[in-house]
Amino acid sequence: MIKSVPEEVWAFDCEWVPDLQAGRLLYHLPDDLPSPEVLRIMWEQGGATPEKPTPFLRTLFCRVVSIATVIRRTFKNGEVQLFLQALPENPDDVSQDETYILKRFLQDGLAARNPQLVGFNSRNADLRILTQRAITQGLSLKSLSERLDAKPWESRDVDLMELVSGFGKNYAVSLHEIATLSGIPGKLDTTGDDVCGLWYSGHRKEIVQYNCFDALTTYLVWARMAYFSGCFTPGEYIAEQQRVKRLLDERLLKPENAYLQTYLDAWRGLKERTGQLGDGVFATE
Repeated sequence: MIKSVPEEVWAFDCEWVPDLQAGRLLYHLPDDLPSPEVLRIMWEQGGATPEKPTPFLRTLFCRVVSIATVIRRTFKNGEVQLFLQALPENPDDVSQDETYILKRFLQDGLAARNPQLVGFNSRNADLRILTQRAITQGLSLKSLSERLDAKPWESRDVDLMELVSGFGKNYAVSLHEIATLSGIPGKLDTTGDDVCGLWYSGHRKEIVQYNCFDALTTYLVWARMAYFSGCFTPGEYIAEQQRVKRLLDERLLKPENAYLQTYLDAWRGLKERTGQLGDGVFATE
């Protein structure tokens, strides 16, 4: 399953919404057609039904609006530190658009650091839309191209969903489900279905915050699966969770990060309900 823990691990998650420009170009719609009408046509073309009026659109027809990453970095002296990176850094800055997000994550980050990427359904979803949209934005990314060329069994990247899910609906696993049953927060007040509405109503900061929650959850699930795979001893697994808690505590010292308290409270509550509160992660409280 998880074979090793390299010096640099990035647990990441992406959020995307229908791209109005793509809809106008591909369906020959006029530039002055109101956005709600463009969205309606895109969903109609995407197979909308009365029961599901806003179907999941093909990723090429969408634009990336946020990428959140928990970075685990091991320094030469053996010290391990965690960082939480959210893109765009300033959701209200219109210059931090899709091209900016892709360049910051793929060129400035991925190409420069060459980490192990950890995601949930990342091979067929997140990495695919990043590739498709990077091509449409005219980016040159040899490092990403080489990652995609690697056979799944040769790749150093990890797709957690592929490791725990099987064929057929009875063996399918969602991030929310495996996280919640493991005492880790899954979806809280927002889900992926809410992202489009939040974006087109101007609530971009809430999308980034939700994205950070998913990245934290992905990291904690990765750590649990690494422990299951024998990469961490019981004590090391506790220490890994304590690093996440310290990361949250440190971020909460700044008022703009108050939203993380929701995640911390949910995590503590789930540990209590699943009988894991005595593991020492929240022992300092």
